[in-house]
Amino acid sequence: GDDCSERCNLAHGCCDQDGKCRCDPGWEGEYCEECVRMPGCLHGTCHQPWQCICHTGWAGKFCDKDIHICEHQSPCQNGAQCIYDRDGEYSCLCSEGFHGKDCEMKTGPCEKAGSPCKNGGQCQDDNGFASNFTCRCLAGFVGDLCENDVDDCLMRPCANGATCHDGINRFSCQCQLGFEGRFCTININDCASQPCKNGAKCYDRINDYDCLCPDHFTGKNCEISVPEPTWAPPYHPMNHDNDGGVKSTTSEMPGVTQPEPVRTVVTGRRVANHSEKEPGGGLLKISVKEVVTQRDSGLSEAQLVTVLVFGVLTAVLVLITVLLMLRNWQRGRQRSNWCQSPSQAARKLQDQECQVGMLNTVLIEPRKTTEL
Repeated sequence: GDDCSERCNLAHGCCDQDGKCRCDPGWEGEYCEECVRMPGCLHGTCHQPWQCICHTGWAGKFCDKDIHICEHQSPCQNGAQCIYDRDGEYSCLCSEGFHGKDCEMKTGPCEKAGSPCKNGGQCQDDNGFASNFTCRCLAGFVGDLCENDVDDCLMRPCANGATCHDGINRFSCQCQLGFEGRFCTININDCASQPCKNGAKCYDRINDYDCLCPDHFTGKNCEISVPEPTWAPPYHPMNHDNDGGVKSTTSEMPGVTQPEPVRTVVTGRRVANHSEKEPGGGLLKISVKEVVTQRDSGLSEAQLVTVLVFGVLTAVLVLITVLLMLRNWQRGRQRSNWCQSPSQAARKLQDQECQVGMLNTVLIEPRKTTEL
């Protein structure tokens, strides 16, 4: 600790509990005796922190410029003359046909053409030494002079019938109704607002939705309540006589009766009517359930049996016809093979038999004609 307090520059640091000299910002060294130079200072020193005092022959803020640059190593090219200005700066007196900071560029096709590249393209001619120039185009442009805008809609990036609008190295999609997103690939959830009422289930469609309504509800959003089935009161027309009694409207003429009273059943799907005789009329009563069941039933048992019998007969006739055709075809094939047998020994006999068969055919044909 005593050694640290004696040797450490307490103006630039202090001693810690371990007896080491801890420097203040801007100072360094074992005993904080050296200042810290400006960051980037190459050929310089400092007396105070963050200074850059240049050595002899160097100049500039970071002491990085050689005062004798034109004498030591001239930066000028292509026979140009180097002229020192001050503070390490210089300039080059270029020969005819050259230009640039160090006369490194030749007056080539780019300069002669007068910046021919369009739409921000960069003209390149190998610093003037190339025979022709080329244009380096920015993204989104093509062509010898970068004159053509690339059609970014050429690959049809927009989906679901969207309209593509070309831009400079970009495109935008104008979506159809019901879609969204950069490429119009997202179907908007039309059920997000919960349009279906009364506990109905919503199914999303394209720019639309469907509601699966529970029982007793209908409508686009299932907002309409379907009434329960009700019975209309029966209609019994009566006439009153002079004694205050009730007389039936049935005609007293023999064989002529008034229409029977009609009872109407009103439901959510159909309206069913049926007649009902008054008690003691002697007619069979028919319930609404029986009428609906009879109307909705399919074929009767007798009808099913009839259809089945006709189907079996048709199948048997088709099978017999096919077998007869196959039998005639096989006979004709055997006769043709037999008449065309390659055996020379039996060919004469076969020819005679074939001729006999043909003669019989000729003789039979007129007979058939006569019979017809």
